Amino acid sequence: MSPVSTLITNIGELSTQDYARGDQAAVLRDAAVVFEGERISWIGAARDAPAADAVVDAGGRAGLPGWVDSHTHLAFAGDRGAEFEARMAGQSYAAGGIAVTTEATRAASDYDLTRLLLARAAEAAAGGTTYLETKTGYGLSLEEERRHARIASTVADQVTFLGAHLVPDGADAEDYTDLVCTDMLAAVLPYVQWADVFCEKGAFTEEQSRRVLRACRDAGLGLRVHGNQLGHGAGVRLAVEFGAASVDHVNYLSDDDVAALAGTWSGRDPGAGAGEFGSEDSGPGTPGTVATCLPACDLSTRAPLADARRLLDAGVPVALASNCNPGTSYTSSMNFCVATAVLQMGLTVQEAVRAATFGGALALRRHTGKDRNGQRAVGSLAVGHRADLQLLNAPSAAHLAYRPGMPLTGSVWKAGVQVRR
Repeated sequence: MSPVSTLITNIGELSTQDYARGDQAAVLRDAAVVFEGERISWIGAARDAPAADAVVDAGGRAGLPGWVDSHTHLAFAGDRGAEFEARMAGQSYAAGGIAVTTEATRAASDYDLTRLLLARAAEAAAGGTTYLETKTGYGLSLEEERRHARIASTVADQVTFLGAHLVPDGADAEDYTDLVCTDMLAAVLPYVQWADVFCEKGAFTEEQSRRVLRACRDAGLGLRVHGNQLGHGAGVRLAVEFGAASVDHVNYLSDDDVAALAGTWSGRDPGAGAGEFGSEDSGPGTPGTVATCLPACDLSTRAPLADARRLLDAGVPVALASNCNPGTSYTSSMNFCVATAVLQMGLTVQEAVRAATFGGALALRRHTGKDRNGQRAVGSLAVGHRADLQLLNAPSAAHLAYRPGMPLTGSVWKAGVQVRR
């Protein structure tokens, strides 16, 4: 039996982020989209739309891909509001606050941790997020990291192993790094797709981070790096050295760091759509390292905002993500991140939307795939891609920054299923 088809028509402005159509076609006017089951089967002018089993009139509202949130820490329990209040009163942020959350999360039952994860994922979906990654990193022991990875894998679209988040209180840093690279890594492998390391003063040194990345790469995991958040450091260098899919935070960048990231994209078009980088629509190629900016975290820690404008101008693709976590960015609002990127980081509306959709998909390597290995591309709207779409209660995406903080998320579809009306 054929899947049910749904026509969403009378979309006043549709930001497809499918740059394979050409820059002018990335934003369509008076548009329509047809879903068949979980895939997009047609996209174009509303006047040319085919018949479908069901019809939704968008009423001239703006449409865009669902947000792809490529950096979150949703597997946690407890509250760090007092720490936030102290920081707002002038106390500087340091990595050690993670230990507070570790204690509370270890004490949470499987049921309670699952319930918390589901609630946070539902909040994100209500805000237009249709694809999200989350990390471990609040367990910091073999059994707890495995437990958190297992639970997270039942909720998030992709899970990242972050055993190298912080050295637990009382542990020897070298011994703990060895544990992360061996038994802990083996324990989480059935549940995770990625590995990450917090390469910062107060967390893991350059050499410890290199050991973690090497072990996780050899185990077959994709790589990401928390880097250059608290000051200049080795994070970007390591991400480039190991071919990481992304380096996240990037608040402090030297000219050499920017040049190194740009070099990973040499000969590639970071503005290309889902037909690039070795999909069935193009020739061979491998994406470089995406710079993931986390503006909500920057504001919460009163850090300098990541220089997304400088990165884009250098040819480095940028992703925007929420970094939802209890200590430094307790929000999953991608609308807020997009507004901040436009109002304070120098991005245009479409650059910010692209970073929060296609950029996140690129950082998670889900920017391609039309029925390939059962996977469909997310982060852009094109035939064969997953049917992830949001309608705003506004005539254009510009209202995300023009009316910051307003509840503009209207209807949301994830894999063809309406998850918010």
